[in-house]
This record gives sequence, structure tokens and C-alpha cells, in this order.
Amino acid sequence: MSAATDDRDAPGAEGVRLERTSALGAMATLRRGVQVSPQLVQGLGVTAALAVAAAAGRVVVPVAVQQTMDTAILAPGGPQTDRVAVLVGLAALCLVVAGTCSALVNIRLFRSSEAGLAQLRVRAFRHVHDLSALTQGTERRGSLVSRVTSDVDTISLFVQWGGIMLLVSVLQILVATALMLVYSWQLTLVVWACFVPLFLVLRPAQKRVSAAYGVVRERVGAMLGAISEAVVGAETIRAYGVGGRTQRRIDAAVAATRDAMVRAQVRVALVFSSGSFVANAVLGAVVVVGTLLGVNGEISVGALLAFLFLVQLFTGPVQMATEILNELQNAIAGWRRVLGVIDTEVEVADPVGGGRTTPRGAARVELRGVTFAYPGGPPVLRDVDLDLPAGAKVAVVGATGSGKTTLAKLVTRLVDPARGAVLLDGVDLRELTLEHLRHRVVLVPQEGFLFEGTIAENVAYGAREDELPDRDAAVARAFAELGLTDWVADLPDGVHSDVGQRGERLSAGERQLVALARAHLAGADVLVLDEATSAVDPATEVRIARALDQLTAGRSTLTIAHRLSTAEAADMVVVVEEGRVVQVGPHDALLAQDGPYAAMHAAWLAQTR
Repeated sequence: MSAATDDRDAPGAEGVRLERTSALGAMATLRRGVQVSPQLVQGLGVTAALAVAAAAGRVVVPVAVQQTMDTAILAPGGPQTDRVAVLVGLAALCLVVAGTCSALVNIRLFRSSEAGLAQLRVRAFRHVHDLSALTQGTERRGSLVSRVTSDVDTISLFVQWGGIMLLVSVLQILVATALMLVYSWQLTLVVWACFVPLFLVLRPAQKRVSAAYGVVRERVGAMLGAISEAVVGAETIRAYGVGGRTQRRIDAAVAATRDAMVRAQVRVALVFSSGSFVANAVLGAVVVVGTLLGVNGEISVGALLAFLFLVQLFTGPVQMATEILNELQNAIAGWRRVLGVIDTEVEVADPVGGGRTTPRGAARVELRGVTFAYPGGPPVLRDVDLDLPAGAKVAVVGATGSGKTTLAKLVTRLVDPARGAVLLDGVDLRELTLEHLRHRVVLVPQEGFLFEGTIAENVAYGAREDELPDRDAAVARAFAELGLTDWVADLPDGVHSDVGQRGERLSAGERQLVALARAHLAGADVLVLDEATSAVDPATEVRIARALDQLTAGRSTLTIAHRLSTAEAADMVVVVEEGRVVQVGPHDALLAQDGPYAAMHAAWLAQTR
């Protein structure tokens, strides 16, 4: 037996949950974030050099004060006004240069951060689409969307504001320390002796703040999920009169988000209070010790004044650490959630090292020893063996929950079997490239999902752009070949009619017609149809039936039949019962047997009379 048909466990057959958040530490998260979005640090060397110049410009005033006081105003021969003017002019020039460097730092950081965050959004969104429907289903849609939107926004806010302040502040502390050592090593020791204990406390405080902001991002995601669900389901909420109950759920989600934010801000405020206390204590200590040193002649008046300016430059960034810490931890929490998406294993992926392709045309589909179970549940399909001939119209029938829809997911490779193999023209689907498979096998679900835009735009989703040199002509041809030209002509703007959000301007039957035209334009070799059960008017039902006849002509078709009239018109009927295939054959042959299909057909006839 070939490797393609051996029983084997599919990757992730037990099911993969979407990672709630990354388990990386703060620094590891930042490193991983830069690895994922390398444009964030593009040109960082030049930016850092400009930031050094901007930080150096902050010490111009203390130096100018010291020099003006000691060498001009308190000069041995009396005040020297010319020297004062020169020193003030030089200081002003240095401040202009430093301000220019600061502006360039901001511009460069904004450009690199926006490029990096756009890269992050694209990668996260792409990975979300690569995840299987089962993995996506482990988290509410609104919460999942928040990872690509609001969570990235928290990173943006930090990188564009906190990142600038963090970079400049660190450099400012280093430059201020170096200059303080020049003026008085004793006073420098006093400053650091006061702040070292605070720095030691900041690390455990950072972990607590980080955990608090992790909860905040989760609560924000849950709140957005609840709100988006309520917006999408507004019609159902109104129809059942459960607005009050829904409002209470939204209120609870909002309250939980508020409480999480308050707890995080309280922790940040405690750190801020300790920083402010130490900053004031340092200033007092420097005044006292500096005065004593001045009395002993160990420091000049100008140097002491400059040192007091430098203390302000030193303590300012430390006090600002509250806001920086706030944004940093919020950003890291958001970054972890985005990385949680990116690092989630993709269950249904392209073969490692590239995949195979197969010749186009009506295809043969085989299932060999296929078993499948949803995560945490019992098998819904057991040891299924099927051989669906090329070009045949196959109907799959069975009771609700028998495994019919799962069969369709396996044939389209929306999921992979836990054991066994699904083959297309003798090749395991897992050995085909996903792009090639999606061109050969197309699923038309029960509810034809439409995107906001026109009918033509929605139908054109069925083919690659390079295959549609004239989109409108191709769309018109698709409707004509399906016998739907009269329906399109009755629409206000024809194929350019706007379908509205999620296709709400069209009826359920009309949405299905657009979905069939989209599938036709895709030109797939195998069609998997989940037959619509929506009630449609007789005219639309006739149009759907006629379109299906044209759509399935010359193609291999697997239809999940909810009406046995579909099975009657099929070349082959597959009966599924409790996860097993119990009967296979033409309608007439199965009807002649005393089995499940005959009983099902008899019950259906009794209901239709």
C-alpha cells in the first residue's frame, strides 16, 4: 500500500485550541515581536544616534547655568556680559539642534513602527485565515478580531509614544549620571543610593502589572466578542424580545473590563507614588548634602545649581516610568495575544517542502478507513470507505448528526481525518498544495455567505483576478450558463446591485443563487454542496434547481442532501448512520432493498403527501 493510503494520524487530529496568550516573558515577548515584525527596528542605529543627540541636548541648560554662574556672573573680575551672551547663544543653538534631532527621532520611529505594525497585522490576519474552522471556533469571533485590531493598537500606542520616551529617558538618565559625576561624585552616590532600592522593587512590581494587563486584554477581547455578537444577532434579539437579557450580558462584560482596568491602574499608581516619593526625597537629600559640600568648598555655587537641574533630568524619567510602565505592560499583554495567534499550530497546512498537483478534469474521490472526531468528543465518522467515481452525482443522506457535514469537510480538507486518508484521483489530499486543492474542490455551504459589495464582486470571488480579464463579462456569462439571466435582469442594477452587509438586501434563495454563480465561475472539478434548507418561493426554487443542473454537469458532485428528491436524481446515494456508511448504490437499487434508505424514503413520502 502506498504512503498516500496508509492509515496515519493527521497533524493536530486531536484538535488545536487557539492560544489564549503567549507564555513568553516581557523581554522574550519584545524579542519575539521584533522577530515577527523586523521593520520595527529598521534604521534603529541612525534613530538611536539622533536620540543620543536629543538626550545630550537636555543637559545643555545645566551646563550653561554652571558656566554662566561660575565663569561669567561670579567671575573674579566681576560679571562679564559678553561671555554671558556667548554662552546663552551657544546654549540656544544646541537646543535648536537637539530639538531637530528629537523631531527626527519621532518621525523615524513613527514610520518604522507603522510599517512594523502593518506587517504584524497582515501576518496575524493571514494566520487567522490559515487556522482551521475548528481552531477558530475555540474563541469568539469578536475576541479573535480584537487580536488583529485593538491588541495591535496597544502595541502601536507604546511603540509610537512609550517607545520614544523609554529610549530618550534611558539615554537622559545615562547622560545626566555622567555629567553629575563630573560635578560631584559624592552627590551622584546620594542620588543612586536613593533610587537603587526603587529599581529593585520595580521588577516584581512589573510582573504584577504585566499579569493585570494580561487580564485587561482578555476582558477587552471578551467584551468586543459579546458586543459584535449582539450587533450581528440584533434581528434575532429583537424577534425574541431578549434585549434586556442581552443588555445584561453586555453590561457584565463592560463591568468586567472596567474592573480589570481599575485593578491594573491601581498597581501602576502604587509604583508611581513610590517613584514620586523617592524623587522628592532625592531632591531634599541633594540640597542638604550639597550645601554641606559647598560650605566645605568642595562644590561651587554654579556646579550645585547645575547638579540640581541634573537631578530633575534624572528623576523626571523615573517619575514618567509610571506612564511608560503602563503602556509597556499593556503593549506586552496585547503583543502576547497577537503572538498567541501567530504561534498557534496550523492543523490544515501545505505539505512540508511543497506539494503535488494533479491533472484537471472530473475527479475521482476516495475515502479509505477514515475516522474523525471533533476535539474532546467521540468519533463522528468511523472506518469510512467510499469510492466516488469521476463525474458522478453523489447524494449523502442520513439523520441529523449522522456525520454528513463532516464528510463534506473532509472531502474539501477543511479538516483532516484522525485516521485514514481522503484521496483525489489517487493522491492523498494532504500531499496536494492547498492552492491547487482549492481550485479543484469547492464547497458551496447551506447559507451562501456574501461580502459587502455588488453581486458582480461577490461572484468574482470565485476565480483568481488573473483569470478575469473582463470581470463583468465573465460574471454575465456565468449567470447565462446557469440560466439565471432573467433573474439578474429583474434586479434594479443588474449584476451591479449592492447586496448589503452579509447579503442582507437579498433573500436567502437569492443569496444561494449568487453563491452558485460564484462556484460556477470558480470552475472547480469537484463540487461539494450542502443543500440549502431555507424556505424559498417556488420561482426561486425552480431557478436553484435549474442552476444546479447546469452547475453539476460534467463535474464530480457530492451533495449533502436534506431532501430525498435530491437523492432520487443522483447517480449514487450514500447512506450514513451514526458515523458509518451503511448503504451505497443507485436510488432504485437501494429502494428495492429492505434497509435504512427504503425506510427513510417511505417516511419522507408519507410526510409529503
